[in-house]
Amino acid sequence: MTTRDLLKHGSTGIGTFDGLDGEVVIVDGEVYQAVSSGKVNHVTDLDAKMPFASVHEPADLEKLDLKGVDFAYLNGAFEKEHKLGNVFAAIRLYGSFSHVKVRIAPKQERPYPSLLEVAKGQPTFVRDEVPGMIVGYYAPEIFGSVTAAGWHLHFLSDDREFAGHLLEFTADQLTGDLQVFDSFEQHFPVDDQEFRDGEVDLETLRDGIAQSERN
Repeated sequence: MTTRDLLKHGSTGIGTFDGLDGEVVIVDGEVYQAVSSGKVNHVTDLDAKMPFASVHEPADLEKLDLKGVDFAYLNGAFEKEHKLGNVFAAIRLYGSFSHVKVRIAPKQERPYPSLLEVAKGQPTFVRDEVPGMIVGYYAPEIFGSVTAAGWHLHFLSDDREFAGHLLEFTADQLTGDLQVFDSFEQHFPVDDQEFRDGEVDLETLRDGIAQSERN
């Protein structure tokens, strides 16, 4: 799907470009791409295609004011308090982060390797004392083959010079919002013969997702 068509479905989200080319953060309809060198590009070519992305239009938001935030908190007390185990949700968090670690998938060329192989060679970047925002989604474990189960989060600094797929973070206090969805819409490239002919090894795919999501 082109970026132009994707933005018809939502102004906020995350994804990647063709060939697994970097980590994308979409904020208020603006598209930012972190590439494997660590550079962040403001993408204005709306014909650029994205093989995977999640987007939404913010609405019916629950305001958040959180203290002592990290992945352990989001995966534990926060998930239980907001009863997310059976629903999809989106989160946006803003503030000053004492520590952030991200990874950025390098662009791949044909013949494409598996996600598991890509995950073994993904560069990581660290920034401390950085103001910025988290954008991402929660998916229940039962839908773990549709997208990554649990939290899938990307980070974007306020100066738009540091971004990526979030592996670690800590913050004393963050504000933001949570949105729980009552429906989920998935698009497939059914007119793409290569997609129709493709065969998926589910075990290898799940291993690749797990490896790419964690530190």
